[in-house]
Amino acid sequence: MRVSIPTPTDEPLPLSFPDATEIPGGSLRPVAVAEFDQLLHELNPDAMRVTGERLEGLCHWLASLPPAIARDVLDRRLQRLEELRDMRQDGDWNLDDPTRQRLDKLLAYLDRDDDLIPDHEPVLGRLDDVLLLELAWPAFVAEADEYRDFSEYRIAEHPAGNGHERRAAWVRDRLAEIALWRHHLRVNDGHYADRGEPSRPFQIG
Repeated sequence: MRVSIPTPTDEPLPLSFPDATEIPGGSLRPVAVAEFDQLLHELNPDAMRVTGERLEGLCHWLASLPPAIARDVLDRRLQRLEELRDMRQDGDWNLDDPTRQRLDKLLAYLDRDDDLIPDHEPVLGRLDDVLLLELAWPAFVAEADEYRDFSEYRIAEHPAGNGHERRAAWVRDRLAEIALWRHHLRVNDGHYADRGEPSRPFQIG
């Protein structure tokens, strides 16, 4: 059975374009594409390979969309990027060193002015940013989902203490919820007592 690869949104970017031609308004430098692919695989070694043809096809696809839809494609993914930036800067959240290093590489690329597609390009300028996120996402998804849940918990419950204590409260309460859920599951699936067969058959009259 094929396991689906997690993506930042419910609608993955289309990444197969057999008849792709040049990028609208320009071309992609092979060296820049290779550097982009190398960075991607530093973030997620299991990611698919990025080629100039695949990028050009994706550019044509995005440029063919109505402007509002194209903007939505980008904005929904850029929002997830901002969530990763918030996670990196949040003093209450403790990232391990490998995740922090990968995240720093990702954010450093996003802040560059000379990335694969210049950000000032209309419509297409942020496409390389969201593509990098799309393909690197499996390396961040578990951390991002936990951080999102912690952030929602922190807003709803206002746990006291420092960052370590607030995280501990979150873990404690979530484990309690899981234990309660498992208890209800056992109750619903089982019986409190096994009375066995009746000693005498029930009769009428």
